[in-house]
Amino acid sequence: MMKYKTAIACLCLLFITFQSFAQHKLNWKKLSVLVYTKNGKGYVHANIPAAVNCIQQLGRQYGFRVDTSSSVSVMTEENLKQYSLLIFTSTNNDVFDTDVQRLAFRRYIEAGGGLVGIHSVLGTERNWKWFKMMLGGSFVWHPKFQKLTVKTIDAHHTSIKGLPKEWVKEDELYFAKDLYPGPKVLMAFDITSLNTSDTAQNALVKQHAGGYVELYPAVWTYDYDGGYTWCTVLGHDIKDYSNPVFTQHILQGIRYIAERVGTIDYKKAYAVKYDEPLQY
Repeated sequence: MMKYKTAIACLCLLFITFQSFAQHKLNWKKLSVLVYTKNGKGYVHANIPAAVNCIQQLGRQYGFRVDTSSSVSVMTEENLKQYSLLIFTSTNNDVFDTDVQRLAFRRYIEAGGGLVGIHSVLGTERNWKWFKMMLGGSFVWHPKFQKLTVKTIDAHHTSIKGLPKEWVKEDELYFAKDLYPGPKVLMAFDITSLNTSDTAQNALVKQHAGGYVELYPAVWTYDYDGGYTWCTVLGHDIKDYSNPVFTQHILQGIRYIAERVGTIDYKKAYAVKYDEPLQY
């Protein structure tokens, strides 16, 4: 009798585990994402149209809805709640015009929303502490575009599976300031793979690397203030967005966040001002 009860208990546990897995399996056709491309004053990346086209193609291939906008008019609670995640692709500097829009974005994250950030997202909203904390820091400088090595440091993470353990590609290593703890690093730049023949560049690398000696964060994820983020600094080159390895990289980031996000519930949002202190 005891063995019978144990077997039944094990079967029940397996059923619960299966149910839990099934609940988190992504139904692509129910997914809606917003690709946001607004830039503030300053440098605007030429890769943005290619990135948008790449994500739209992924949407057509996998059956999920892709809306795109460079207008701050989309930053309202009513509009954002329809999206499982927002994709900021090579956004830079101030991408909101008003603090009301900043608050709408913040409350979306607090309500359980998702963010996928690509390339220069690290240089977005450089004067907004809450936003910088969400990203883990803020862009300060990068060496010249060059061939470098990106190493996988968490090969078991679902968004990294199948990517090269050592990914040699041309890109930019973004260094950050105003660093905050929290993000979980998945891939890292190999600082030692940079070209050190330029003395001035080499000195700046050492200056901005801070306490990092060999590896520097390149791809990370962070469950932050009720929401879910996944960011990659990779993707400067327009050609990346037609490269199957890189597009798979972006797809897996989208899938990982989409699987984390449930119902957008503004009852969970607490901020009444965009810059009020984070509630840990």
